[in-house]
Amino acid sequence: MNSQEKIAEMKSSISTVLVGKEEITETVMISILARGHILLEDVPGTGKTMLAKSIAKCLDAKFRRVQFTPDVLPSDVTGIQFFNPKEQAFELRPGPVMTNILLADEINRATPRTQSSLLEVMEERQVTIDGETLPLPNPFIVIATQNPIDSQQGTFSLPEAQMDRFLLQIKVGYPTIDEEQKMLSMYRETEPIDSLEVVLTLEDIAKMQTELKKVTISKDVETYMLKIITETRQSEFIEVGVSPRGTLGLMRAVQARAYINGRDYVSPEDVKLMAPYVLSHRLVLSIEGSMRRTKEEVLKEILKKVEVPVEAGAVR
Repeated sequence: MNSQEKIAEMKSSISTVLVGKEEITETVMISILARGHILLEDVPGTGKTMLAKSIAKCLDAKFRRVQFTPDVLPSDVTGIQFFNPKEQAFELRPGPVMTNILLADEINRATPRTQSSLLEVMEERQVTIDGETLPLPNPFIVIATQNPIDSQQGTFSLPEAQMDRFLLQIKVGYPTIDEEQKMLSMYRETEPIDSLEVVLTLEDIAKMQTELKKVTISKDVETYMLKIITETRQSEFIEVGVSPRGTLGLMRAVQARAYINGRDYVSPEDVKLMAPYVLSHRLVLSIEGSMRRTKEEVLKEILKKVEVPVEAGAVR
């Protein structure tokens, strides 16, 4: 079974737990293969945590979960040095970040101080505890869930520096009537997540991450991406545009999408489809922009404005 077939099997398995989320599942897989962190956003009860747990169960990887609340401390996430009275010495006890997939559940319920404890681990894949630095396992992916700020009390908005560390932001959304009816049937007598089995091993993930680096990007498509990025920095509705980290993130994401779809080259369509996931959450709107539009609407206008290159196919 080749890589694309394994990914298709994983999507099929997760569809037995989450109805109508095939595109979102593929987008999460794109982020994992691109070594990027994921922010799942929507109101409670739409399947954010279930999606993260299903992904983790289909991967033969270490999985830890932190339920964020205002009283969670940074050391509860990263770890501590504790005194062992028996040994009469301090010992290092790493926190839940020492894993392959960390589910940061309801991350915006944690205080800014606790949120900041993830900055180092997300960017540098290492954790520093009382001056001692430890490398994290490979791969290390944070899948965070977040409730919309406007509709929930007791939440703390993530700072721009932290938002920039998420490769993708995905809005889960409500199911359709047909999807919800199918969900009722599926869950009436069983818990589908209990039947999920491992589809991809860590070796499979490492192999795919190496192979997707060979996916080529033509000069025209590369220029197309850079024009989109530049427009975010020049728009009158945007105060802070996409950072160079975001540019690299878009490149990795479009390579991963092409790879998952069995191509060794990036198409303009890959860029158009991945740009909203990769770029929207990195924008800081101006006062005028925020009064008239959402980040997604501003980016949609930019994508309409920038001319799409002619599909080059395998020409590079």
